Amino acid sequence: MALLRYEPWGTMARLHRQIDQIFGDTFGAPAANGEDSVEWSPSVDIHEEPDKFVVAADLPGVESKDINITADNGVLTISGQRRSLQREQRKGYSRLERLEGTFLRRFTLPDNVKADDIRAQHTNGVLQVTIPKAQAPEPKRIAIETH
Repeated sequence: MALLRYEPWGTMARLHRQIDQIFGDTFGAPAANGEDSVEWSPSVDIHEEPDKFVVAADLPGVESKDINITADNGVLTISGQRRSLQREQRKGYSRLERLEGTFLRRFTLPDNVKADDIRAQHTNGVLQVTIPKAQAPEPKRIAIETH
């Protein structure tokens, strides 16, 4: 007997994708903030080192040219699109679980980062964004005047 992990929301997401495929995503409406709907969200790990923050996102099957990274007003945005097989090439498949379409992740940046020096690398399906920390300003000593 095989043990299966119960994932009710995963089942609902697959059902939603299948309905979208059948009806050509005619029910998809723009999000309330005016952005196109997002089909999936990549898994992300974030860790802090003494001199930087590192964000690692799993993006297998996504080409570098299809990834957009921006840092604006204290928010890091990673977005893009995973392209997949054309519908006519899907004949013969009994199951499709790999998500395709647009993705989006947003993270609030702390105040102590150098947004102009953010770097990104995409290797073997993992996007790594390095966010260097800014030097903490030294407290300024104020001289006291005597009269």
